Amino acid sequence: MTVRLLTNIGRLWTGNDVCSNAAILVHNDRIAWVGRAAELPQGVPGVVDDIVDVDHVENLGGALVTPGLIDAHTHPVYAGNRYAEMAMRSGGCTPSAITAAGGGIGSTVTVTRGTDPWTLCNGVRERLRSWLLSGTTTVEAKTGYHLTRDGELADVRLLRELEKEPMMPRVHVTFLAAHVVPPEYFGRQREYIEAVGAWCADAAAAGADSVDVYCDEGHFTTEEARWVLASGRNVGLLPRIHAGAYSRRGAVQLAAELGCASADLLHYTSDEDLAVMARYGVPAVVCPATAMQRGNLPPVRRMIAQGIAVALGSDHNPGHCGITSMALVISLAVSAFGISVGDALRAATLGGATVLGAPDRGVLAPGRLADIVQWDADHEGAFAWAFGLKPRRVWRGGVPVQ
Repeated sequence: MTVRLLTNIGRLWTGNDVCSNAAILVHNDRIAWVGRAAELPQGVPGVVDDIVDVDHVENLGGALVTPGLIDAHTHPVYAGNRYAEMAMRSGGCTPSAITAAGGGIGSTVTVTRGTDPWTLCNGVRERLRSWLLSGTTTVEAKTGYHLTRDGELADVRLLRELEKEPMMPRVHVTFLAAHVVPPEYFGRQREYIEAVGAWCADAAAAGADSVDVYCDEGHFTTEEARWVLASGRNVGLLPRIHAGAYSRRGAVQLAAELGCASADLLHYTSDEDLAVMARYGVPAVVCPATAMQRGNLPPVRRMIAQGIAVALGSDHNPGHCGITSMALVISLAVSAFGISVGDALRAATLGGATVLGAPDRGVLAPGRLADIVQWDADHEGAFAWAFGLKPRRVWRGGVPVQ
């Protein structure tokens, strides 16, 4: 049993409000007390009888402290890279030209399938560690680059096993076998979708938390998405959907119909879509780096104004974005979406906890997980200035990781 006191916190951003000259009392992996240091009690029943008896006292030197950040949209299980494709795209090449040159998601599928499990595991491990060291204590991680039953299930198990290792963030595993149609199913898309629906029960048994479908042009239709998401929901997986990345195909309406845990990307979003999301309580996950690359920005300010829960994601993937710093994502969200630092920080903490169905994190409050970050700053406005603010210290479940 460990009791830890973090004191001399200059500015504490709890996820709900701001507190100056604060302190946090941590009991094992949970927060036991949080508030102004001047109001720190002499003892906390069941935790410590006399505050002088705590096991560790850490002076944070007047720094800014926040909950651990949450990345609500990533694709980290892959091998190889697509740097040449990135260069082609930046030079104006079309998606069809890139595919003809051997690029696109299919190229990552080929390389990932041909990579031995040890090498693949090491690559994923390094990416996850990078998230944690940059202040992200929870990562939503999708499969989707094997596109075979055994490969996708192995990816689920890989993520679950890595989460148990030291220096790893918490992982929310999303089963994304419905990413694209693999080459062996060319001309048999419906058959592939039926197979993915049948794999959902195995994915849940292997440790997946959610099921996702890329519902867009060149990927899957709303009817195909409905089949997979309903299959996943029936075995206990949270349904979520890639919506409006390239065009509007009714994915938002489907998300409302199925009660999806999130609709993600939303680069092409109408007033009608926003009204549906607000009415049916569909949260949004927006990814500023990818939106900027695509040149279509989701209307995040209007989402917030209409009461839609918003979370931020890096959309880390081999073909578009290599970001593993949610502090950078916050900076990009402020600049690209025109939202306040407070709204962006909330989307990267409480918003992420909401879409992942994880009420035990995202806020610094008694009973919540002690996922805490001390930043190299004394005010949250530094997120808008630094473009990748660095943490001084990260605690995962009350245990310091750097």
